[in-house]
Amino acid sequence: MIKIFDPKKMIWMLCFVSISSASAQTILNGFFPKQNEFTFATSYSYKSYDNFYRGSSVTEGNPLDMGRISSSIISAYGEYGMLDWLSTTVTVPYVSTKNEQGVLDPVLETSQVEGVQDLSVFLKAKILDKKFENSAKLALGGATGITLPVGGYEEAGILSIGSGATAYDGCGFVQFTTPSNIFIELQAAYSLRNNADFEIPNATMYSAKLGYYNKWFYAHAKVGIQNSLSGFDIGSQEFIDAGGPGALPETEVDYTNFYFDLYVPVYKNSFGISSGYAINMDGKNYDRASSISVGLVYKTN
Repeated sequence: MIKIFDPKKMIWMLCFVSISSASAQTILNGFFPKQNEFTFATSYSYKSYDNFYRGSSVTEGNPLDMGRISSSIISAYGEYGMLDWLSTTVTVPYVSTKNEQGVLDPVLETSQVEGVQDLSVFLKAKILDKKFENSAKLALGGATGITLPVGGYEEAGILSIGSGATAYDGCGFVQFTTPSNIFIELQAAYSLRNNADFEIPNATMYSAKLGYYNKWFYAHAKVGIQNSLSGFDIGSQEFIDAGGPGALPETEVDYTNFYFDLYVPVYKNSFGISSGYAINMDGKNYDRASSISVGLVYKTN
């Protein structure tokens, strides 16, 4: 008898790929580890862009004509099943961002910035898990957590690796899986953000995911959206009056991203390899970037 890889294990092991992608996400997936199961994963992502949304218009070149900007991201991710319906996740990335032409950031006065970014800790709970007579499944759940800037980085500037905000997030999801292992997942989240030095806009986030899995691989495609609830446009009079590039954390940052992620188990259910691709399709006061990522995953009971 051929052993079928447990799809739940495959998919929640893949979650870290999305977390380490170039753009922000809703904060969970719709699959849960069993009690006492633990996963550790590490990934590398590379992101680059030379076009930028100033307001809602795409322009060639980045703010102040800085040219191509690239980022390398190394992420560590862990998830532990506290109960069959409750899990906790921890994520922390190390980010290196640089200007490819060596142009200095006008605020940070350097062409490269690197350091530990933000530590995220979340609790995820299953509210409903219903299986139908034809083996289709419906799941409802939610998560709450906090993201803390722990690297001591400077949040202002074009090359800054983060906004320096403490974020309190809440998210809910619904997921439907067919008997043929095709699934659809919808999520909605709210992020309350606070920074003592800047008025960081709060944001809502949404995503729609279509995926498929079998014993050889798991794959999904996803569209993710962020909508900031306040802030001003780059280049506006408000932006100039607030300090120009030094006020970038206070801009209204919106975007629509496309993601494709793939996971392949290598040895039983303990080791696997993941990969991902992401691109910003539309935005406001944000980069038009694309990224690729690869990772290794290890799971133990």
